Amino acid sequence: MRVFILMIVLVLHSNAAGAETIEIKVNGLVCGFCAQGIEKTLRRNPATVEVLVSLEERLVAVETKEGQDIPDEQLETALRDSGYDVTEITRSNDSLNEIRERLESDAQ
Repeated sequence: MRVFILMIVLVLHSNAAGAETIEIKVNGLVCGFCAQGIEKTLRRNPATVEVLVSLEERLVAVETKEGQDIPDEQLETALRDSGYDVTEITRSNDSLNEIRERLESDAQ
């Protein structure tokens, strides 16, 4: 049983390790309603696994499924149509948990 659980954990970890994270700097984020709207909009994309929004840092991070991507133009259009201004888009292999930890340490 323990071997089975360990195998599941390894498989899940290996799938998550290949995921890419898109970090988007956004102007116009002012409240929790903004964050909820962005999350809802970006979760509709079939390549999206999870979305993180930081009002304080004006950052939206999108974790994508392994081997999938969301083009910059599509992200910019979705956010601009929702009333926000995209200032920068970068990609990394950092997980959303690593980004959360970085944001928390920057806040201290």
